[in-house]
Amino acid sequence: MNTASPEPLVEVRNLVKYFPVRGPGLFGKRKPPIRALNGVSFELARGETLAIVGESGCGKSTLAKTLALLHRPDGGEILFNGKPLAPGSNRRLKDIRRRSQLIFQDPYGSLNPRLTAAEIIAEPLIIHNITQDNQAGRIENTAKSVGLRPEDLGKYPHQFSGGQRQRIAIARALVSDPELVIADEPLSALDVSVQSQVINLLVELKDKRGLTYIFISHDLSVVEFIADRVAVMYLGRIVELAPSESLFSSPLHPYTRALLEASPEIGARKRKKHVLSQGEVANPANLPDGCPFHPRCPKVQENCGVEGPKLELFGKLTDEHAVACHHIDLF
Repeated sequence: MNTASPEPLVEVRNLVKYFPVRGPGLFGKRKPPIRALNGVSFELARGETLAIVGESGCGKSTLAKTLALLHRPDGGEILFNGKPLAPGSNRRLKDIRRRSQLIFQDPYGSLNPRLTAAEIIAEPLIIHNITQDNQAGRIENTAKSVGLRPEDLGKYPHQFSGGQRQRIAIARALVSDPELVIADEPLSALDVSVQSQVINLLVELKDKRGLTYIFISHDLSVVEFIADRVAVMYLGRIVELAPSESLFSSPLHPYTRALLEASPEIGARKRKKHVLSQGEVANPANLPDGCPFHPRCPKVQENCGVEGPKLELFGKLTDEHAVACHHIDLF
């Protein structure tokens, strides 16, 4: 259920992130950078779940880590509660890191094997100097809210199943009472039988705590279940952004249609007309001119390779459905 407030919690404006590349050897020649994010813009309302989808290498995880301030952006602007995250403002950055927490993809690799579950959950409280009279009770209550027992808190990560380890990671993210939770592929390392339990837990926690989610995933059936809105990324850009119901029922961009039809659960409900042309994803260090998708697009036109389309609202369906394509009427 969408309980989002119209006031944005996060605003992203023309966000850019490049990664430098050098040739082999200590003094290898500098090569063109990897353009992981190439002008990403969106708003995220309080209480909303925004899903980010796309093929591997499209920039989803880079976006998540940049929003979590693990990467410093090379251009653009991020605003939290209407205030920009200005470089050099350490107190402001520390406050944002407390109020926005990240759940990583690998629940084992993201946990310190030398710490007990209680010590892992307590890490944000120590880092952010959050003290209270009953800190142990706070840790126990947070653990209980994600389905862990008090007797589990003295155990080490290797003593838990994958699903339990992800519950520890979720508890660690929630113990500092954040406003924003960025979940980067939180289900992909879990067994299918456990995934539904974890996704239902995330939905329950969102409703109880009034959380705002950015949910990164390649599983479109999960995205359809959890997301209020969906952003489709391709080569560092958002090519379609729409309410979940609108995107899944009436996708506009040819790349979005191909993604949906390639999903076993989603594709079975759709006519398989819009398949990708032959070809591979372009090198993000050498992006094509014009629309980045045009070398693979089955409906490519002459101007597609000349001018890159802007992400603009397309009013035939809903005033919230935006797409970056020159030839929507062809579809």
